Amino acid sequence: MNQDTTTTNATTDMPTLAGQMAQATQSLADALKNLDGQFASLHAKIDRIIAAVDDGDLQASAKHDQELRSKLAELETTNRNLKAQSDAGRRKTLSPMVSALLAKEGVEGDALIDRPVIEKALAGLSIEQRIAVKSELARAGILV
Repeated sequence: MNQDTTTTNATTDMPTLAGQMAQATQSLADALKNLDGQFASLHAKIDRIIAAVDDGDLQASAKHDQELRSKLAELETTNRNLKAQSDAGRRKTLSPMVSALLAKEGVEGDALIDRPVIEKALAGLSIEQRIAVKSELARAGILV
């Protein structure tokens, strides 16, 4: 008798299971339609992008890029020229004390000066004073 009850329940549950299976199948079909719609939308966007590239809409961007590259090259050249000018136009002024010291030894302050001449001119100074004068001459670009 117990077995008959189980068979009767299984028979009555079959239509319910079939209905649930149909609902699940319908839900999957709806999800598949949504995914297919999204895929078609993305595919259309990709086709528009490809068409824009093929039509040359992005060619204007490439032209602008070339203009920027030429401006960059021009600015780099100008920068190199200015650096060369700044190296050539270094400050060559000396303090009055150093100019007077060099004048006593007959050395002109604006000309390039060799180390032996400086050593002779600074012979009467202390080591600290010699270092200070030499660093000032080197900073002015006069010391060779």
